[in-house]
Amino acid sequence: MKSLNWKKSLIFCVSFFAVFFGEVAVNIACGPEQDPYDYYVSYFHNNVQGDDYKPFAFNGMLFLNSEHDVWEEKDVNSAEWAKYLGVKLKDVRKIMYELDSASNAKLKKSSFKWTTSLPDSLKNNSFLIAINKNQAALNYYKLLKQCEPMISHNADSWTEPIVDSVFLMKNADKNLVAISNFKDDFLKLRYAYQIQRMYRYAGNLQQSKVVYEKFIVNNPSSSAVKGWAMSQYAGILRADGKIDEAAFLFSKVFSNNPERRIMAYRNYFWTDAKMKDVLRLAKTDREKANIWGINGFRKPDSDIEHLKEVYNCEPNHPLVSALLIREVNKLEQNLLEKSKLALNFVDALNDQWQYYAKNQDSLKTANLKHLQTIKSFVLEMASNQKYQQQGFANITAAYLSWMGNKEDAAIKYLDKVDVNKLSPKFKDQFRITDLLIRANQLKKGNKFDENSLLPTLKWLDEKRFAENKKQWLGDWNNYTPNDGSFPFSQTTRDFYQQILAPAYAKNGDTASAALAMLKGDLEYKTVQSRTFKILMSYQTYVFWHQALSEKTLQQLAQLKQKKSSRTLNGFLIESLNSTSSDDFYELQGTSYIRSHQYANAIQCFNKLSKNFKFWTNDIGEWDNKVEKLRIVGAYYANPFIETIKDSPKKYVKNNNGINKKVFAQEMLRLQKLIISDAKNTSKYYYQMANAIYQTGEFGNAWYFISYDSKVFEHPEFSYNYNNDYQLATTAKTWYIKARELSKDPNFKAKCTYMIAKCEQKKIIKAYKNLTWVDSDDYEKDREIQLAKFKQMMNSNAHYNELKQYAKTPFYKTAVNECSYLRDFLKGK
Repeated sequence: MKSLNWKKSLIFCVSFFAVFFGEVAVNIACGPEQDPYDYYVSYFHNNVQGDDYKPFAFNGMLFLNSEHDVWEEKDVNSAEWAKYLGVKLKDVRKIMYELDSASNAKLKKSSFKWTTSLPDSLKNNSFLIAINKNQAALNYYKLLKQCEPMISHNADSWTEPIVDSVFLMKNADKNLVAISNFKDDFLKLRYAYQIQRMYRYAGNLQQSKVVYEKFIVNNPSSSAVKGWAMSQYAGILRADGKIDEAAFLFSKVFSNNPERRIMAYRNYFWTDAKMKDVLRLAKTDREKANIWGINGFRKPDSDIEHLKEVYNCEPNHPLVSALLIREVNKLEQNLLEKSKLALNFVDALNDQWQYYAKNQDSLKTANLKHLQTIKSFVLEMASNQKYQQQGFANITAAYLSWMGNKEDAAIKYLDKVDVNKLSPKFKDQFRITDLLIRANQLKKGNKFDENSLLPTLKWLDEKRFAENKKQWLGDWNNYTPNDGSFPFSQTTRDFYQQILAPAYAKNGDTASAALAMLKGDLEYKTVQSRTFKILMSYQTYVFWHQALSEKTLQQLAQLKQKKSSRTLNGFLIESLNSTSSDDFYELQGTSYIRSHQYANAIQCFNKLSKNFKFWTNDIGEWDNKVEKLRIVGAYYANPFIETIKDSPKKYVKNNNGINKKVFAQEMLRLQKLIISDAKNTSKYYYQMANAIYQTGEFGNAWYFISYDSKVFEHPEFSYNYNNDYQLATTAKTWYIKARELSKDPNFKAKCTYMIAKCEQKKIIKAYKNLTWVDSDDYEKDREIQLAKFKQMMNSNAHYNELKQYAKTPFYKTAVNECSYLRDFLKGK
């Protein structure tokens, strides 16, 4: 291989860093992404007022919090038909909306008539039986089946419906003549709606409008169909350029038709009408409130104007609570800081790279000011006798006070609440707020009866268990994504991981912090898999596997043996019983390897079950036939080998049987030989130093002390094994001892070379911690960093020490194999 000179080597090295870290930045920007339903800490549930406006709850990552209306049009229409005919709702829904293609074909073949030849699933359907006894209803259903494919969205959204304009016009004209003779308002309204749609899809917009104005708008029925027809009419007005009128009608559909609310919301804004112009058309306070409300839902930033206006129009309008909760959730996003103890993967990336750095102080000041504004308004609501949710207002004031660290005020407002008069969901929010206020004592480190939290925590457990029926076992085909329907699961987890665990950690009780982190993840009443990988969230897994020392794990092992007690501590300890004993003792043994207590490590590994398999660095290959990853081999470790270069890592192709337990046994043997075989002590130190070096992130046995080859440092806790994993500190110490105890120049050369490599790890670490100059001149900035890096690398005096061993065989081998060393010694 052709030798690279120093300058070229340096440019390559730093260019690699630039590309590598640049790719990390791109990965952060392009993925992975935050869960849009769980990206900020929230204890104030966005559906506490009910689910009517759930799609419009605050979500800073999505246009709508949900793309699905709370009410389904299928159910609304089926319910009206069921009431009209006196039949079962589920039977209506099945015939109208849920028939499979075979059953639908059979019905068509029979002209939708009930016959004895129909299968039992149809023959016994109460809706089908009823419409066969009502000729007008049957005729309507036939018309619906004929025209529906041309005037409705196809189930396949990529397929454009084929519209037969002549057919639609002919049927519309025919039924328009007949409709005047109808005396049944229920059917007359539905016929008119279908005629309206047929004219519209056939392109006769003017006649579609006429039908609405003549037969629908004044129909005495209170059916939801009137709202659907109004939406059709508003669409035509928009096409005619009457955007203010169209927007006003869409606002009415938004208010009166929850099954069409999302569509009405979108249509309202697609008109591009200005709110002030739409408000001029409103005749009642409720109509004005709806217009203010629909516009308020589009405000992603702090906003009180729309909330106040809705409240002034109609204090007890459901929109008041919905808009108020949005503002509280915005404040949570902006003010409730995530504990660095419990950052999820994306947050950990952002924190490591400070990719989304903000001017925190100015933002916090602005948000605290808005918090006070909202709180003042809420207190005004609480004192208004006309407002019927004074309890909710006081709960909100208490919660906002808690957010603003005004504990005494929070207690005062909560004391004003008559819990017996609250709705079930308001009672839930009361209990959560009360828990947060009392837990403040823990955050402050004050002495108080922490067991008083236990009843509420047990209640929260039952709440989240109800949300999570069956444990996910790692099968992505059966994974249920978060859709915002797990508020108690997130509240409970955040309480343990964002409040309780950091409080314990701050007070120096790392074991309790670990238990709280674990408890936060136990969201299933019945645990099927107890493995750490399945049970633990990313943040808990990282905390346990990176931050817990052997002393903390020994403390947890002792707690694991304790009998359950009716205390908060006992409640947390119970969570240990949900975990795999194998995973626990494997981790504890690993912690002893990290601290070089090999006898203790072996004791822990001896507690593992007979069938336990240590993790191996498997090689995976995607199998397209079964669409699964197939293991085709592994990179096996041999930490006792000698290496000149770190890259590529020198793995072993065949399984040599060396795992963590075998490693600990061999290291213990070498430790004992240092004492018993004094004349070969230098050799034993060298062998141990090699082994420790290979367990660093640059070695082939990195997974003997770490659980990820490239991990970000925990922002709250330093790796208790970082000195070995990244800095090779112990290896350097033992190489120095080995060199001191030997008289062999060639052996000393080996030790000196490895000492220099260990020192190099510190230099690379220091280089990564340098702050880049933030300017527009990238080339200049890079040159500055290159100069700093070269200066730091030249400061490694141990490479110069190698010159005294220039005549040794190892020196020649190292210079021949390591181009960097060769160029360094030449002064390039």
